[in-house]
Amino acid sequence: MTLEEHVEEGTTAVAMGEFKKAVEHFQKATELDPNHFEAWHSLGMACMKLQKYPEAIEAGKKAVELNPNDQLARVSLSMYFQRNGQIPEAEAEAAKAKIIGWGGRVAGSAPGEKLKN
Repeated sequence: MTLEEHVEEGTTAVAMGEFKKAVEHFQKATELDPNHFEAWHSLGMACMKLQKYPEAIEAGKKAVELNPNDQLARVSLSMYFQRNGQIPEAEAEAAKAKIIGWGGRVAGSAPGEKLKN
């Protein structure tokens, strides 16, 4: 299967509630292209649905590393941290998402890093 086919199959699996299958497809997609933002972001969401929060966090970190100013990726990573009980990290990501939503940029800030006053 091609990268695009794995992403498409993973997306279909998510829509069908087949999250384990989705994870498999998104993982394969990230192996085929380690810089594929959508595959990493989708992998994080599928892992979260399986309550695999540490895996979701790692995928989410990679997604925001690839696209640090993507608001949805920041919100998703915040949610993964929150569900894993990492509240300070969740709040930091939520704040970055707000800044992006207001038209700002947070490039250069590491995932989970607190914003400096």
